[in-house]
Amino acid sequence: MAAETTDTTGTAGGAFWAPGDQILWRYRDNGTGRFHICRPVTVVEDTAELLAVWMAPGTDCVKPLLADGTPIHREPLATRYTKPRTTSVTRWFGPGVLKLARPGEPWSVWLFWDADWRFRNWYVNLEEPLARWAGGVDSEDHFLDIAVYPDRRWEWKDEDEFAQAQQAGLMTAAQAARVREAGHAAVELIESWGPPFAADWERWRPDPSWPVPGLPGDWDRTPARVGA
Repeated sequence: MAAETTDTTGTAGGAFWAPGDQILWRYRDNGTGRFHICRPVTVVEDTAELLAVWMAPGTDCVKPLLADGTPIHREPLATRYTKPRTTSVTRWFGPGVLKLARPGEPWSVWLFWDADWRFRNWYVNLEEPLARWAGGVDSEDHFLDIAVYPDRRWEWKDEDEFAQAQQAGLMTAAQAARVREAGHAAVELIESWGPPFAADWERWRPDPSWPVPGLPGDWDRTPARVGA
């Protein structure tokens, strides 16, 4: 990976990743705390206000699946979070994804396009605020999400998974309440059309010279945190 900076705190005087740097965007498993999702990405912008990264088509990513090889989304909801899991490496064949995150916010905003660059929607992924380390950023998914469309309509997504995760013991009632509160805060931002929705990111395009980042063999190493 290209970025092994000594300080990525995002605070005054700290170093930031440069456009074109390659880092990892990872998620911990909600039950075990082990990393089970890893996406190599290219830095678009990194400042005290925003981290923007690009996940390119053709990127090799790590994703979870059941120990018997069943894809997670094909397992019935009632047993989706109770059966043993493992991870596998798979290639991202769809259009690329632009991810935006502001320091300390309990969500990131993802932008999706069709193959011809027709903008499809924003996706608010509710999660732990990103924890930064020299090689990337880490978080934990909170199951509940919000889809936002070009006409500014929005809708909750994955409420069934959010409820099942609580039933499976992956989230306490208090944690779930905080996630729902974060979701309502995100809705207020959407309805006021605050950042990043009004920043015209849907017109952004990646630098064609950027190579597709590779997946390092030690993608699941435990980092020394340098900030949040």
